[in-house]
Amino acid sequence: MKAVVLAGGRGTRGRPFTDYIPKAMIPIHGKPLIAHIVKHLSSFKIIDEIIILADFSRLGKQIEKYFENHMEVKKPLRFVQDSQSGTGGDLAHIDKMLGKNSEFLLWFVDNLTPIDVKNMHQFHTQKNTLATIATRRYRKEETGYAMVENGIVTEFKEKPTIKLEMAECLGVYILDSKILKMIKSKKTRKELNLSYDILQPLSKKGKISSYDIGKTPWIDIDSPGRVEREKDLVNSIIKKL
Repeated sequence: MKAVVLAGGRGTRGRPFTDYIPKAMIPIHGKPLIAHIVKHLSSFKIIDEIIILADFSRLGKQIEKYFENHMEVKKPLRFVQDSQSGTGGDLAHIDKMLGKNSEFLLWFVDNLTPIDVKNMHQFHTQKNTLATIATRRYRKEETGYAMVENGIVTEFKEKPTIKLEMAECLGVYILDSKILKMIKSKKTRKELNLSYDILQPLSKKGKISSYDIGKTPWIDIDSPGRVEREKDLVNSIIKKL
């Protein structure tokens, strides 16, 4: 199975840092974010190649240069110019790269988590759906909370882990290659959002499954500041990768 890493986002939340360095290159423990993700993906036998989609004509060139000078990757690595046409549109031209693979793993580069890809794939196979999305129902908060009864604070909870009413969608997917055909059929549009334009209609038909990661740690790396604020969480994830 191929793993596709989407690394072409503009990283607006990380400005001004991301005006000069792509989000994928945010440093963590002396290495860029994307290096940790690629290392994790390459540790699974089920992954036979990693495709990085980014804007290599601009800041994304830094990603390619990094891997040219750091050959620790154990799996074949391919760099593909994205089309700057949204999270769905960027996938339209990778179908020929999948070969005989009927499915592929999609990983958004700002997601840092030690998800067990093998278990997620087994779950996807059992559910026999067109897509499986990694989700979670538990989230550790960044701020303090208060227990309130009749307008009176009875207890403080510092950065608690809370159970969400709805499942939070994370940026890790396993997608059937048929979805690429759906994307191509809508390619007349300038931008396509994978979740809302492609997966939303499929969810109404029961074609999307949810892989609950339980209490597996996860963080959205949008800026160096986020890494610093959540260094304990980041450190716990890096140890498990």
